[in-house]
Amino acid sequence: LTPATSLAIVSNHWILAWAGLELSMMITLLLIQKPKTPRSNEATIKYFITQTIASTMLLAAAMINFIYNGTWNITQLDNKLSTTMAIISLALKMGAAPVHFWLPEVLQGSPLPAAIIITTWQKIAPTGMMFMNWK
Repeated sequence: LTPATSLAIVSNHWILAWAGLELSMMITLLLIQKPKTPRSNEATIKYFITQTIASTMLLAAAMINFIYNGTWNITQLDNKLSTTMAIISLALKMGAAPVHFWLPEVLQGSPLPAAIIITTWQKIAPTGMMFMNWK
């Protein structure tokens, strides 16, 4: 988890940051799925679907930013549409207040170590990316 989160935080390129977020998500999926129970299966599917939606929104925000600004640099997020989409997608990845519908259900079906990682470590990379864009 540490290299994936570090890649997402340190990178100034949208694609590398996205790759770091995705690697972190894939590792967390394996941790949720470890007990092989019906509840963990359901939690894994819910986590995968919500994180995939958030990742797709983040890539769309990066592409819109590239179309308007001609750069893949994270710190040059100047378009209002791409900024809004990026913030919403990162909030969805974190499970922040307006879009936290998935978090309680995933935590219910996850084993304790995976739930701790979801509630703590998985918030670091999106928070770092938000701070890089804060003006």
